[in-house]
Amino acid sequence: MPSAATVSPTARALDVAARLVAAAGLAVDAYVHAKLAGQYDAVTADISQGALFRVEAGLASLAALLVLVWRRPLSAALGWLVAAGGLAALLVYRYVNVGAHGPLPDMYEPVWTPDKRLTVWSQAAATAACSYLLLRWALARRSSDARDLPEEP
Repeated sequence: MPSAATVSPTARALDVAARLVAAAGLAVDAYVHAKLAGQYDAVTADISQGALFRVEAGLASLAALLVLVWRRPLSAALGWLVAAGGLAALLVYRYVNVGAHGPLPDMYEPVWTPDKRLTVWSQAAATAACSYLLLRWALARRSSDARDLPEEP
């Protein structure tokens, strides 16, 4: 992104708001997955669904922290990958009976629970906020690259 001196106060406020929304969404994602992990330990193949929930909780926690404290495109990209990947998995296993594949258990669960609804909304909000941050970075990068080009004769 451009230097702090060249960013308008409105853009700065939107960036802060996006980081807070992304971190909050990822934190809710982490909390719900950590809370439910024990209930899903019995759903297993080589890896239990509870273990996968713990991995998701850890990755979401790390991404939330990085989005807040490390203002770089890589942190927003990690946040996007965790939130969007979790959202995609949740929706697929809600609507499609994929079955067990390799080490992954059969995680099909065709119901909407309050925790699942909360997770969908938090992951969607985090995905949108991280998308905004990545788009802002890309547009700022493009405009700074254009300024570095020599003028045409």
